[in-house]
Amino acid sequence: MTDTNTYILAIESSCDDTGAAVLCNDTVLSNEVAKQEIHEIYGGVIPELASRAHQQNIVPVIDVALKKAGITKNQLSAIAFTQGPGLMGSLLVGSSFAKSLSMALNIPLIAVNHMHAHILAHFIDEESYSKPEFPFLALTISGGHTQIVKVISFFEMEILGETTDDAVGEAFDKTAKILGFPYPGGPLIDKHAALGNPKAFAFTKPKVPGLNFSFSGLKTQIMYFIQKNQKENPDFIQENLNDICASVQNTIITILLDKLKMAVEETGIHQVAIGGGVSANSGIRKTLKEAETKYGWKTFIPKFEYTTDNAAMIGIVGYYKFLEKHFSNQEVVSKARIPF
Repeated sequence: MTDTNTYILAIESSCDDTGAAVLCNDTVLSNEVAKQEIHEIYGGVIPELASRAHQQNIVPVIDVALKKAGITKNQLSAIAFTQGPGLMGSLLVGSSFAKSLSMALNIPLIAVNHMHAHILAHFIDEESYSKPEFPFLALTISGGHTQIVKVISFFEMEILGETTDDAVGEAFDKTAKILGFPYPGGPLIDKHAALGNPKAFAFTKPKVPGLNFSFSGLKTQIMYFIQKNQKENPDFIQENLNDICASVQNTIITILLDKLKMAVEETGIHQVAIGGGVSANSGIRKTLKEAETKYGWKTFIPKFEYTTDNAAMIGIVGYYKFLEKHFSNQEVVSKARIPF
């Protein structure tokens, strides 16, 4: 009997995590990630080291993904990969492998926009998770991006607002560095924030017109605040760590929520979904869930493993592109910046 299912092998290599996933239609069979600990000692991702590590990790990660999925490479229907945005060296490792494998197996190659993938991750089939209905608003927040997107269909999306400078993840990372946290520091801020008073310290929210964001000013404000208080009290951070984290996190969440409320009011769309690495933040997830009862929204929050960079989200875009026969040829190129 012929297997009529669609099997997508997805590869994600936009930054420092090497991801490989296998999907059967819209269901994830495996979703593997190899993390790179080398960057911790530098306090951030070093592009050259990242691309070298991808070269070491990509074959073992794909091998594990196929084995856990219980299929062979000859059963694959297509190969999906991250075309961009991301670090060029890292992207090239994933795209080169995807091109070679699709050519060797003589199956379609599918290029995927990383930001589209964060949004369509909500359509991965999960028993305990309901999928949003079109149209809906997507708040995509990560180390490199902050966007509010109106999602009309799987492939029709409109950016309503985005950051004019730094992304929200950069604000978390910079604050973590100032506080002396190791990289990545965002999760540590979240952990300490849960123990602190979010109203302990007040930070001015940036005045940005419309639905756009700005976080560079907030980063600078936090830096000066810490420096000033440390001059007066060298133990200021140690004595107030939980409250500092809670106050910074509360300010960032308020900025995000204010813009979301404006977007809902302007569009009349009351379905709101979040995605991207920063959406793993427990404070943001809690606030968005509370918005269901407070503002009458219907909110969608993906599982943790589908928020940070992962190959399953690349695979779900690959699946829907496969259905529409949106294939790429061998001339497709990786792009550090790519139009939404």
